[in-house]
Amino acid sequence: MLSKELIRKIRQIQIRTSHQVTEVMAGEYKSAFKGRGMEFEEVREYQPGDDVRTIDWNVTARMGHPYVKRYVEERELTVMLLVDASSSGTFGSIERSKNEVAAEIAALLAYSAIRSNDRVGLIIFTDQIEKYVPPKKGRSHVLRVIREILYFAKPEHGATNIGTALEYLRRVCPRRSVVFVISDFLTEDYREVMRLVSRRHDVIPVTITDPREREMPDVGIVELVDAETGERILVDTHDERVRKAFGYLGRKEEEERRQEFRRMGVRPIEVRTEESYVDTLVRYFKERERAMAL
Repeated sequence: MLSKELIRKIRQIQIRTSHQVTEVMAGEYKSAFKGRGMEFEEVREYQPGDDVRTIDWNVTARMGHPYVKRYVEERELTVMLLVDASSSGTFGSIERSKNEVAAEIAALLAYSAIRSNDRVGLIIFTDQIEKYVPPKKGRSHVLRVIREILYFAKPEHGATNIGTALEYLRRVCPRRSVVFVISDFLTEDYREVMRLVSRRHDVIPVTITDPREREMPDVGIVELVDAETGERILVDTHDERVRKAFGYLGRKEEEERRQEFRRMGVRPIEVRTEESYVDTLVRYFKERERAMAL
């Protein structure tokens, strides 16, 4: 049975994301992700301005005057959400943790897909597959997806293995899909398998970072804890050299990740917990639409 707190969180995300889909995301998602082709809908009488290449000559011969074939975009897509629920996502120095931001992004993408009549599936992972929800349509299905994400916010397993999630996707999802991998990507185990998966699927990494992973404040001696391994280390943040080295390593890791994605031929959505992820998603969708038009 769902707790009152969990039900409250589901309703909050539902209200927040459904409003954003209606007011902000309308049309952006649909424009950025095209269907699988054109589907025949009907034959109708020719009208001035119609493309003569669409004339159905067989029907025209039978009826004695021109008829054209009408096509519509075959819109339905399968969208798979791969959500990292590992312990490193519990960190957050702003209002919400990375895992909470990941849950809201997944909810927003799910609502956007459902409004476009697309199917949505979910894989929650740590270093294991925690939950698999096969892709389906419908509002009630989206609520289940959100519930599952929130329920696994604190799983038993804390480590991360994105490669395991991508391998599982290859087995359960043979049909070409749009795949959002939502994670902080603080691991390197995914690179080879993501390269393979991106040959069949439209893979979009959604990287979530916190400002304290790129910049260390001057707060004296602090104990840093690796959320996944439990390893602890004392750091003197008052030492400027330590802060500079920390910032350099964080920026270096981000740039190496970007370069790796470029080599794979995938373009990530870079979400920062201190910024609006809605603005980031809308900007990405618009840039993707422009790129597709070239």
